[in-house]
Amino acid sequence: MKRNLRFYFALMFARGTALVLKLIGRKGTSMPGSWAIILCPDFIGRMPKPKKIIGITGTNGKTTVSNMIEDVLEDNGIEFMCNRSGTNVATGVASTLIANSHFFGKPKCDLAVFELDERSAPNIYPYMQPDIVLCTNIFRDSYKRNAHAEFILDILNKEIPKGTKLVLNGDDPLCSSIKPENDRVYFGIDHLDTDKKECDNIVNDVPACPKCHGPLMHDIVRYHHIGRVHCEACGYRSPDIDYLATDIDTKDMKMNVTVGGKKSEYPLLNSTNINIYNALAAIATLREFGLSEEKIRNSMEKMGISETRYSEKEVNGRKYILHLAKGQNPIACSRAFENIRNAPGKKSVVMFLDDYFDARHTVENTAWFYDTDFEFLNDPSIMQVVIAGARHHDTYVRTLLAGVPAEKIVHMRDESDTPAAVSKEADTVFILYDVYTIRLANDIRDKMIEREKEGETK
Repeated sequence: MKRNLRFYFALMFARGTALVLKLIGRKGTSMPGSWAIILCPDFIGRMPKPKKIIGITGTNGKTTVSNMIEDVLEDNGIEFMCNRSGTNVATGVASTLIANSHFFGKPKCDLAVFELDERSAPNIYPYMQPDIVLCTNIFRDSYKRNAHAEFILDILNKEIPKGTKLVLNGDDPLCSSIKPENDRVYFGIDHLDTDKKECDNIVNDVPACPKCHGPLMHDIVRYHHIGRVHCEACGYRSPDIDYLATDIDTKDMKMNVTVGGKKSEYPLLNSTNINIYNALAAIATLREFGLSEEKIRNSMEKMGISETRYSEKEVNGRKYILHLAKGQNPIACSRAFENIRNAPGKKSVVMFLDDYFDARHTVENTAWFYDTDFEFLNDPSIMQVVIAGARHHDTYVRTLLAGVPAEKIVHMRDESDTPAAVSKEADTVFILYDVYTIRLANDIRDKMIEREKEGETK
C-alpha cells in the first residue's frame, strides 16, 4: 500500500503519543499503535516493514516460544524488532513498527518477530505477510473470545497468506491441518514413557476424524487431543515429522532432535511435555529461519523459561514455585494441575485463578471450571489446596466435586491471607496465577519466604 497524507498524520500523532508516554514514565504500551489505527485503519498495511517477518501464534505457549526465539537471535547478534513489550494484537504490532522505525517509517532493522493473537488474524494478515508462521497448538481458550477450537482454526485458515511457510505441531490434528496448500514443516515428539492410549482429560477437541468425521483411532495420547492418530475409514493419519524430538532425558535435561536423518543434541529448559514442545517449536522455527543447529544449541544452553511463566526459589529445603495457569483457560490450568500432580514430594497448591479484569467488576463466567481437570489435584501427594480471590467459593465447589477432601482445602476472599494458611508439611509450594496477576503471585511468594526464614510458617 502507498503512503498517503492520512498515514503520515497518523504516524506523527502516534510518535507524539509515544513521546508523551515516555516523558511520564510509561513503557511497553500499545497506545501509539491504537491511535495510529484509529486515525488510519489500514496503517499496518501502509507502514514499511522489515524484509523478513516471523510470526508466532497458537493457543498456548506462544509467549514462551517467542521469548526463546528472541533470546537466541539476540545471543547471536542478529538485530530484530519484536512486540515483547507490547501486545500481540494489531495495536501492539503497529506500536512495534512505529517504535523501531526512522522518522518517516523506514524500519531500523531487517527482521521482525511478532507474537500474534489468533483472533487478531483478520486485523493483521491482510496488511502483513510473514515469511514464516509458527503455530504451537490449537485448543479451546477463554469463553469470552475463543472457546471453540474449530472457530480459531477457521480464522487462521482464512487469514494466513498463501505464500507464508508454516511450522506446525504435527502431534496436534487441528494445528497440523492449517492451510493445507501452504509449504510447511512439522515438529513432534517421539514415544514417551508417559504416553497413553486413551484421553483422561475432560476436554478432547478432536474426537472424530478431521477429514471424514468418522471414528478416530488414537495411537498415542499425550494430553487432550495432542498425540498421534489415524482414521481407518478414510486413511487420514498424523503427518510425518520433520523435526522429531527423541531420547528425552529429564535427568540430565537434554534431548535429541532428528532432522533429515541427522540427530543433534539440545538442552531441555523444562521437563514438562508442553515445554518440550515449546523448545522444539523454537528450534524448528530458528532452523527454518536459517540459523545453524550449533548456534541454536549454544544459545539455548544459556537460557531458562521466562520467569513470568515459571520460576523457582528454595528456602530451608522447601521450594516455592510460581507457575502460570491462565485464568479462564481450561487447557492451560489442566496442564498446570497435571504438572503439579506429577512433581515429586509432598505439595501445597495456592490458586489465584480469577480473571484480573473481570474480578474488578465481580463478574465472571465460571463454566470453564468444568472443562478443567481439577481431578488432577485429587492426589495423595497434594497435601493442601489454598484458594483465594473473588470467586473462591466457586473454585472451592469445583475442587470438592473433583474429589479433593474438604479437610485439604482452605479458601478465602483476601489473597493476602494465603501465606498464613499454607501448611508446613509440604516439600514444595506451587503458586498458580493468571497472566495479569504475576505481581500478586510474586508478592505472596515473598511473604511466604519471609515467614519461612522467620520460622513462622504454619
